[in-house]
Amino acid sequence: MKSAEWQARIECAGRVVGAGFLVTPRKVLTCAHVVHEGPADALTVTFTERPGSAPVPARIVADGGWAGGTTDLGDLAVLELADEVPIAPAALAPVGAAHGRQPRKLVVYGFPLGFDEGTLAEYRVTAPQLINREWLQLEAWAPDGQPLEPGFSGAAVTLVDTGEVVGMVTAAAGAQGVRNGRMMPTEVMARYWSDLTSLVPTSDHRTDDRARLRDLVERAVRAGLDCDPVRLYRAAAGPFDPDPPQEGFDSLRSAALFVLCEIDGEDAAGTVARFTEHVEALFRTPVDTPAAPDWSPILVDLQHSGAGDGLVLVEVSAYSGGRRHPVGSDTVPRARLRTYVQDRIEAAFRHLTPGSDELIAFALPRDWIDLPVDRWASAPDDDTPLGCVYPLVVTDQARRRAGARHQLTRVWNRLDSLPGARVHRVECGGAEEPARLRVRLRKPDACLAGFATAPAAARTRAHFDTSLTAPAPVVVWSRGGCDSGSEEPCAGGDGCAGKTFLDELDAVVSGVPPAELPRRILDLREEADAEEGHWARDIQLLWDDPRVFTDPHGSTPAHARSPVA
Repeated sequence: MKSAEWQARIECAGRVVGAGFLVTPRKVLTCAHVVHEGPADALTVTFTERPGSAPVPARIVADGGWAGGTTDLGDLAVLELADEVPIAPAALAPVGAAHGRQPRKLVVYGFPLGFDEGTLAEYRVTAPQLINREWLQLEAWAPDGQPLEPGFSGAAVTLVDTGEVVGMVTAAAGAQGVRNGRMMPTEVMARYWSDLTSLVPTSDHRTDDRARLRDLVERAVRAGLDCDPVRLYRAAAGPFDPDPPQEGFDSLRSAALFVLCEIDGEDAAGTVARFTEHVEALFRTPVDTPAAPDWSPILVDLQHSGAGDGLVLVEVSAYSGGRRHPVGSDTVPRARLRTYVQDRIEAAFRHLTPGSDELIAFALPRDWIDLPVDRWASAPDDDTPLGCVYPLVVTDQARRRAGARHQLTRVWNRLDSLPGARVHRVECGGAEEPARLRVRLRKPDACLAGFATAPAAARTRAHFDTSLTAPAPVVVWSRGGCDSGSEEPCAGGDGCAGKTFLDELDAVVSGVPPAELPRRILDLREEADAEEGHWARDIQLLWDDPRVFTDPHGSTPAHARSPVA
């Protein structure tokens, strides 16, 4: 095998921890267990087959969800280099190329103790059968060959005759003198990192049906076509094809890769053809999607008066035709607050375009964010809750800053393309660190933070504050929430009100576009008002799309205290 410059040595704080291989000019693949022990900010990658090259700083940008055990699944990490390197990435072999009618010699290039410059080991695949749908077993090509040992983890497993990569070393046998090990094939790696999908050719990737399927899937993804990948696969699968993975498919791409890589035998071509036809049908199915609401909001701005707890500073405004229309502003005793708000909301409707999509928004201080404004009577002579008559949301006063508005606008422009609101669950125990939650909520597909507890709960108060400042565009919780005391963290098991709330919320909003959420929550509040003990009775929706409110720098000055106006 010719020298391959894409082979990489992984180091952490100057210590060699394993191997890896370059798959794009800035991405290196290795094992999660190789990079999990040391500080994440001390990782470097050295391309030892390029003499004189300096270590390149790297950071972890994706992983396979590995839980830390030697037999746990998803032992994959994706490293991003600080800069592109002038090295041709590794070429990946067609799926199934690691084994054939005769055993194929495979070569591994690793960095065990004493071989910082690297050393080779020769292996072969024992059988084409996957162990736990994750690994192929490796056995030494020669009885006295180099054993797999620490330093080989993350190394590319390559065909000796072509140099193409068929997988990655994940583990040695573990017993003294046993020259066996395991590798994760490239098609399994692609399950955990979808960007690899387009780089993994199938064993007969030149056939028209398979090329057509790949092309259709890419077109469907680019067009944002909505579908259920599991349902699509079941409709195409033959009687002897395997069941879909228990965890399902996270995308249409992963379902297509499963069809191309996991199905063999005489009926494989038929399954590929049927799946291709179902994907093609997605382009022909008319989608009857109602137009997104063109919200005309009425903003009720409540603030501490500074003159004692008995008084509240109130300002009500209507937004219509790209303009803000002040309706009323006053310092109101708490005893008269609801009546004052009812009257001003009624007056605000005179400024809205008839037939427009009304939206009632309450801008509240952080310590009032749980105020049950949706349960206030809609009128002095009508005790129907306000949140059961109109779409009603709350927002946080602290998000009024120009920087927060700018970030939220950018996020909402991105959310327009999402077919549904994916819920990021913040469970009762709050096991996820707030800093980690911030990272999650700033990812491109983040939309809705769902809380199992109320904002004031000690266990998750820091998480709630983080979600507001991330900023998460949508936050939902129940004012009742999990009722476990702060002294005994809740495990979130069956019977927990917080877990029930998140389970139900996930089920009802996952297919709702983010712009439609106020209308969907209105439906839930109406259901809850008519049904005793309904899980959504105390639901609170924090939703603020700055684009539906007048720009504060426009021709009509907006209320200086409004976080969204």
